[in-house]
Amino acid sequence: MAEMRFNPLLGDWVMVASNRANRPHMPKGYCPFCPGSGKVPDNYDVLMYQNDFPVLSPNPPVPDPVATSLYKTTEAYGKCEVILYSPDHHKTLPELSVDHIGKLIDLWTERFVEMEKDPKNKYVMIFENRGEECGVTMPHPHGQIYAYSHVPLKLRTELDNCKKHHAEHGTCLLCDMNREEQAFERRVVVENDHFISYVPFFTDYPYGVFIVSKSHKTALTDFTPEEKRSLASILKDTTGAMDQLFDKLFPYMMVMHQRPVNGDNVEDYYHFHIEFYPPLREKDKIKWYASSEMGAWAAANTAAVEDTALKLREAYQRYLEKEGRL
Repeated sequence: MAEMRFNPLLGDWVMVASNRANRPHMPKGYCPFCPGSGKVPDNYDVLMYQNDFPVLSPNPPVPDPVATSLYKTTEAYGKCEVILYSPDHHKTLPELSVDHIGKLIDLWTERFVEMEKDPKNKYVMIFENRGEECGVTMPHPHGQIYAYSHVPLKLRTELDNCKKHHAEHGTCLLCDMNREEQAFERRVVVENDHFISYVPFFTDYPYGVFIVSKSHKTALTDFTPEEKRSLASILKDTTGAMDQLFDKLFPYMMVMHQRPVNGDNVEDYYHFHIEFYPPLREKDKIKWYASSEMGAWAAANTAAVEDTALKLREAYQRYLEKEGRL
């Protein structure tokens, strides 16, 4: 069963997908995403793979007959795809070359364009869950793309606040954030010609990095080839620094925030960025999202981001040394 159920308290839809309870954990000695499995080509660099257990589908089943005038249901329309980063089972994002990550960005862009063609899709979200702490069941390096038939609540809230800021100040909120972080300097982790990576003033995770475009662009489709290469470089460097923090694979949730599709024009006030939600606060300590965070959305960071950004900058230097780039 897969359907959408409306939460009238929040004005948002909940995805119900009992089929995902059957998702397999990685069997020993076998990976469906590795060449030779029979599930993927024997030769590929990056690859789109149709999700075997989609929560959203272009041909969704009819919802269960449980709706009322208060409790609404609708079909779980949309699309779910898996994006394989590499045929190498053990190579994660920071271990890939900038050229290889460039191919990944091209594939992300291609899939964004393709999903935008369906007028029923309203938001395309590109994301990655990395590490067992984030519930990953298939360790082969991969991310996912979901196309939603609505703009989810968190993204609506972000869009509304960006629009409000622009109406009040005549400027883009993310552009202003970039200026604040560049002026303050201490929260900046990595910077190149076209992107800046920092632990923003307000993040609720000790290492909750944002990667933000310096130019006012709204989506991957807006970037030049040079900007895409800069994005590939800063993705590699930022995640590489994370892996040097605690000398272990650093778990994170990475989400690309782009303009909605098939909706209002948000070009004046919205701005492309990537958000990381890493669950670790120390090497063996989880930053739990506890009752007040979940019940009230009252975020509580357990560290001053000026301190954690410094640790990430130091880890970045160790990563450059490891790569032989110093």
